Amino acid sequence: MFQFDIITLFPELVKPYFSESIMKIAIEKKLIQVNFWNPRDYTKDKHKNVDDTPYGGGAGMILATQPMYDCIMAAKQQNKGKVVFMTPSGKKFSQSKSEAFVKNSKGGLILVCGRYEGMDQRVIDLCVDEELSIGEFVLSGGELPALVVIEAVTRLLPGVLGNQESHENDSFSKKFKRRKKYPVYTKPEIFMGLAVPDVLKSGHHKKIEEWRNQNLR
Repeated sequence: MFQFDIITLFPELVKPYFSESIMKIAIEKKLIQVNFWNPRDYTKDKHKNVDDTPYGGGAGMILATQPMYDCIMAAKQQNKGKVVFMTPSGKKFSQSKSEAFVKNSKGGLILVCGRYEGMDQRVIDLCVDEELSIGEFVLSGGELPALVVIEAVTRLLPGVLGNQESHENDSFSKKFKRRKKYPVYTKPEIFMGLAVPDVLKSGHHKKIEEWRNQNLR
């Protein structure tokens, strides 16, 4: 069983995603386990704050050291996998990184969802193994990026998809040399004046394979 531990100030934003489709099936089959950790439960601040003003001034607030550190360390007691901080300044996430997580993360990931203007760098230095981004844009928090990573990893796990070849034929897979998949078609043969390529109707498997390889994007 692959274990995901999600550290977020807003677990209720994330939980519904696991109640449908592939994620729900993976949980029911006991192929993955998902746990939620809220830094608010670990703050020692009398006002229950989990953020503070930045040294040096500037707009916005920073995720505070003590609650974030204690929360991450508590999660690490139950999950020996890598700690990944979702942040726009991280390395860009990819299909090959998903595959590496499946192979090299000791059966689990701890995903830390950033908020506000970021997290105190000392917590990153002490606790985080990798910083990841899903693109060159900014969101209000790391919850959506964390879900992207979880789904990308989950669908690679044996038994999650109905056909093991499904993810092997995905865009950016090793089979396609990390390129985008070829165009796909279904019935009818002609739709709005646009026809399915003849080769795909030929039944000639070698020619079909050649056409698909030639049309990788």
